[in-house]
Amino acid sequence: MKNLIVALLACLPLMGMAQNTWEAPKEEQQAQPKKKALFESNKKQEDPKYLAGAVPVVGGKVVFTLDKDVPGMSADEIYQKVYDRMNALTKEDNQFETSKIAVVNKGEHTIAARYKEWLVFQNTFLSLDQTVFNYTLIAQTTDGHLHMTMERMGYQYEKERTDVNNGLETKAEDWITDKEALNKKQTKLAKYSGKFRRKTIDRKDYIFGQICSALGIKY
Repeated sequence: MKNLIVALLACLPLMGMAQNTWEAPKEEQQAQPKKKALFESNKKQEDPKYLAGAVPVVGGKVVFTLDKDVPGMSADEIYQKVYDRMNALTKEDNQFETSKIAVVNKGEHTIAARYKEWLVFQNTFLSLDQTVFNYTLIAQTTDGHLHMTMERMGYQYEKERTDVNNGLETKAEDWITDKEALNKKQTKLAKYSGKFRRKTIDRKDYIFGQICSALGIKY
């Protein structure tokens, strides 16, 4: 009997090893889906506001449009508030001296302004990444309504550099459209033109938001 007990005790480590050997694949199979799920959850999801349809093309041209009712205001009142806000934009810190109200027609309540400004991608202690951004704002007002467009957009990027063929000079139509600035699945921004698309949309939202705020309406 004593010999039998000793023999059983001697076999216990082997039985434990066999148990671990059979259980190990099961534990690994359970871990793999968890790792995959964690990887998927950590993948950066692009904000839909920058994806398909965010940059409208009208007649082959990129045109952002603000079309808003302004209850209780006459065409003259809307015109003056919009003029003041558009003129204030020309004096912001990021503007060039050439930014200005280009032409107006008070009788038809129309304002056109041309802007040249710095559009900043990143500004840190070690680096400043920015582009010259040109665009036109055109506003037309009627009683109780505003129609504004942001159009004729273009970029001049790193033009002072001599190691990259004097940088980049291009139009919005050739650089930030769905075709040019999104991947084939339209789920991500392109590596280079994507940052131009994102910042242009942000700038458009800021400007239209400022105009709406001046009129006391929601953007």
